Amino acid sequence: MTKEKIFSYVSYAAVVVFAVLFLYFGNRIASQNLVIDFGDTEDGPVRARVTQVLDVLEYDEDFWGQTTVLFDAELMSGEERGSVVRAWQNIVAHFAGLEAVVEEGDRVLLWQFGEEWHFADYVRINNIIFLGIAFLVLLLIFGRVKGLNTILSLGFTCVAIFAVFIPSILSGHNIYLSAVIVCVFTVVITLFLLNGINGKSIAAVVGCLGGVLAAGLLTVFMGRVLRLTGITEGDTMQLLFLPMEDTIDLNGLIFAGILIGAVGAIMDVAVSISSALHELKSNAENISFFSLYKSGITIGKDIIGSMTNTLVLAYIGSSLTVILLLVVYSSSLTELFNREHVIVELMQSIIGSMGVILAMPLTALVAAALSTGNERKGSNENQNESQNVNQNENQYQSGEEQTTDNKGGAISNE
Repeated sequence: MTKEKIFSYVSYAAVVVFAVLFLYFGNRIASQNLVIDFGDTEDGPVRARVTQVLDVLEYDEDFWGQTTVLFDAELMSGEERGSVVRAWQNIVAHFAGLEAVVEEGDRVLLWQFGEEWHFADYVRINNIIFLGIAFLVLLLIFGRVKGLNTILSLGFTCVAIFAVFIPSILSGHNIYLSAVIVCVFTVVITLFLLNGINGKSIAAVVGCLGGVLAAGLLTVFMGRVLRLTGITEGDTMQLLFLPMEDTIDLNGLIFAGILIGAVGAIMDVAVSISSALHELKSNAENISFFSLYKSGITIGKDIIGSMTNTLVLAYIGSSLTVILLLVVYSSSLTELFNREHVIVELMQSIIGSMGVILAMPLTALVAAALSTGNERKGSNENQNESQNVNQNENQYQSGEEQTTDNKGGAISNE
């Protein structure tokens, strides 16, 4: 086994061990002052399976008439698990086209009020789990080892968000610092797991972190300039009344949202430029630093257009419902474009795109420097080796000449 393979295996194991230790101790530190329970409570809804639909009663007397469905269901969780109960589903006529009537075999959530059970919602997570499994299988089929590393890095990222970042917010820790730490962890673990610890990955990490840092600084600056309150939606106010010693910094949530939302796009740009320059250098060994850097900028120009559109469309798509309501209930375009929710969405799109743009020259610079630096190091080593070979040849030739002279002297003496 070569030294390169040994180093790649050891570095891969080191990255995995570091990720596991970070998540374990990060969760313990983040959850120290946590007073909010994430788990299921005894008073929560109970999972059940519909065994029989008994009756459907419709009342269409007025606009707010309702459809009442009587059905039996077998409880699948809770203290009465396994028992069959009778439950009700009430559908307001105005929303009849939005909520489907339960059918036999449906998995549902039931609330208990006294002795009665009422329909709460459908159990949908099972189908999402099957969809997620299909996604992972496709990753393994088409990605193979890279696909496995992608799954592993994605798992570490999700655990970092939900087991470290979210508890740190609810525990009263500094949101800005927590967001930066989680973003740095995500970038380093993802790139080193996918590409190993090498010049290509280091250039991508440096470029990505530079873009994320720039986006963070711009967010803090613009938040003060725009005098944001952080109250972008009606549900945001509820965060101020959580049972915590210190209220959540809503502007900090905006900062974290922009960083976490932009880090994926910035990482894509950094990896694309770094990988392209690495391949270019491998196939054109005599290329200079400036030519390599210029090629990186050219490649980056082709990437940032589509990546900027990706960011903008992602932010618009995630807030489409709210945007529709704001457009309908705004008295004028002036009022619409000065609403804080719209301002924050615009700021996220612009600052995220600026992070992508700023990551481009930094990645190209570091990738070009590392590639040409390795070349100079290799050329110096080759030059030293050639000098040593020349010295050995000269010594060998001088030794031969001296031997010949000695033989000639001995013959003349005879």
